[in-house]
Amino acid sequence: MRKLVIAHSPDSDDAYMMAPLALEWLQDDDDFQHFSFEFVRSDIETLNQLATVPTYDVTAISFAAYPEIEDKYDLLRAGSSIQDGSGPIVISQRKIRAEELFDMTVAIPGKRTSAFLTMCRWMPGLNTVVVPFDKIMNGVATGLFDAGLLIHESQLMYESIGLHKVVDLGEWWKTIHDLPLPMGGNAIRKDIPQKEKIMFARLMRKSVNTAINRHQESIDYAQSFGRGMDREMVERYVRGWVNDFTIDIGDRGMQAVSVLLGKEGRWVEP
Repeated sequence: MRKLVIAHSPDSDDAYMMAPLALEWLQDDDDFQHFSFEFVRSDIETLNQLATVPTYDVTAISFAAYPEIEDKYDLLRAGSSIQDGSGPIVISQRKIRAEELFDMTVAIPGKRTSAFLTMCRWMPGLNTVVVPFDKIMNGVATGLFDAGLLIHESQLMYESIGLHKVVDLGEWWKTIHDLPLPMGGNAIRKDIPQKEKIMFARLMRKSVNTAINRHQESIDYAQSFGRGMDREMVERYVRGWVNDFTIDIGDRGMQAVSVLLGKEGRWVEP
């Protein structure tokens, strides 16, 4: 039995797709029985940084971080966070034109995030400051920052506190490339034997499918990590980010990653 340390963010979609592994719903599965698991949770930019070492056997990463770690990790086809036509949102305290951002400082959740990479493609040369992702929305609301780049659940919450959308980067990306915007996925260490990487790749896909089939129980698990959202909002977020691309990224999803990065990734085929 191989022990795998799995790191993921406490975001609702990450927790949701890992519920079947963490709660041992797949304990009768042959692939599951080959492994034991330890779970670690941290924000995505921290996981991006730790992946450069590398630190964990399996880790959630921003796709934007992949070129820096491709010598250490391969990508898994299951477990991706990708939306078709929506994505991270640049917000401001008042209604502004996009070009006004050049006179502002934009709070971003990290320079290794796919959201930041996409924003740079949309409007290069903006002044930025790195801020923990869960501090950006309120920082803009209180005037601490001129504008902010929102990821995760805050994308659903900013309007309720009177903030304004400057651009939905996923919508912009769809207009430019006619592709979904890939944000993050799961990566597995290269030095794990190929047979075991393939076994876990199959298991990860089963975990996503089982989470969807046991939706309400998976929502219960996702909500247990808090993040200030009621159940209805957790469910809205999960339904947006857990989709066909999460079960298997597919050719279109892999094309989107290649366009975002300007290079192809190495994927473990289940």
